[in-house]
Amino acid sequence: MREKPEEIRREFLYGRHAVHEALRAGRRRIYRLLIAEGLQPKPILEALIALAEGRGIPITRVPKARLDAIAEGHQGVVAEVEPYPYMDFETAWQESARRPDPPFWLALDCLQDPQNFGTLLRTAEAVGVHAVIFPEHRSARVTPAVVNASAGAVEHLAVVQVTNMARALEALKERGVWVVGLQQDPRAIRYDRADLTGPIALVVGSEETGIRPLVRRACDLLIYLPMGGRVASLNAAAAGSVALYEIARRRGFGEGNSGPAP
Repeated sequence: MREKPEEIRREFLYGRHAVHEALRAGRRRIYRLLIAEGLQPKPILEALIALAEGRGIPITRVPKARLDAIAEGHQGVVAEVEPYPYMDFETAWQESARRPDPPFWLALDCLQDPQNFGTLLRTAEAVGVHAVIFPEHRSARVTPAVVNASAGAVEHLAVVQVTNMARALEALKERGVWVVGLQQDPRAIRYDRADLTGPIALVVGSEETGIRPLVRRACDLLIYLPMGGRVASLNAAAAGSVALYEIARRRGFGEGNSGPAP
């Protein structure tokens, strides 16, 4: 009896920025591009069409209703692609160690909201994070919704799924990385008074419970953001983004350079 060929997994990326960055990164196969009929030409649309044509990717004009059936917020552009290519831990570490600046990692411990997940990935890419790790279970994954929330920034990041977050952090510590947890805790130090220089991994916990106890014990240091308003706390994406920018600032990020336009 002849075996059936292995089914090729595919998914649909949507949104102009998400599709454009996937094309720019060139890290995963793009099977075809679907563009809504009658879509007005704009620079980003023209750019992604040019990239697709340059790679020989088929482009099909389809009724907007067809894209509506695939995804909300598609902005008239959908790409059929292979799933997001995660990187293994050792490869991510080797690439990080080869960079001229000290290792800079982000660990997302059971973050489940796709919008928060995508926002933090976007910030991580913006400030030069080397790699992002997250647990395989009880966590959001890099789905098309997350790619869209990151405005496609995740296509340029090394993202690693780990089976055991605490063990992965211990492996980083053995290689000289200082593991810092972002957590409201009596033992935590105010973020702007902590030593956030050198090789560092920032740990951001889930929206509801923060960093899990076992992962918290793997942290060398806990930091917190002071709150002066009537709301008890920021969400994970806002708090994590503030901490990432503070770490990047300590590393000389943006000195003499205003950086790319938002």
